[in-house]
Amino acid sequence: MVFEVNDKVEVLDDALKGKVINIDGDIIYVETSEGFLMEFQASELVKIEEEQSRMIATDNVSFSDIIKEKQPTKRAKTEKLKTKDRSAPPMEVDLHIGKLVNSYRGMNNYDILNLQLDTAKRQIEFAVRKRIPKIVFIHGVGEGVLKAELDFLLSRYDNLKFYDANFQKYGVGATEVYIYQNS
Repeated sequence: MVFEVNDKVEVLDDALKGKVINIDGDIIYVETSEGFLMEFQASELVKIEEEQSRMIATDNVSFSDIIKEKQPTKRAKTEKLKTKDRSAPPMEVDLHIGKLVNSYRGMNNYDILNLQLDTAKRQIEFAVRKRIPKIVFIHGVGEGVLKAELDFLLSRYDNLKFYDANFQKYGVGATEVYIYQNS
């Protein structure tokens, strides 16, 4: 193909268009539509007419494709959580002494109660640090000493409220704590 200065050309293996600026044997210097000066072999270029260039841009586009492109995209549906999933406590702490230590042999009731209350206090502080909104303390029924001491401990915190946990799941021996998180 014979090229002349000011011919409109396209590069075969690239999405570049431009105008021939200079010809030096088989090397053709092209100013791209972006304004860059590039050199190509004559075999890499194709001469185009101005009308062809406009037609090429709109040849493969249908009216329905343009309408689809202009329509706003729909948001993906989010999965709704069931009420059971939303109200499920993210953290459960079992205060039974058998769950806290391997062997409580040699410990008296005072030591056991202090260990249980220290564990509860550490777990509350952990939940506040990690921004966990709910904790369920499983204390069991027994004589009610641990529950009374746990209620006293929880009443000293002003950023939480506590109440009996779900009866169907825990029975009478659990207390649910809701922690108000500061933003």
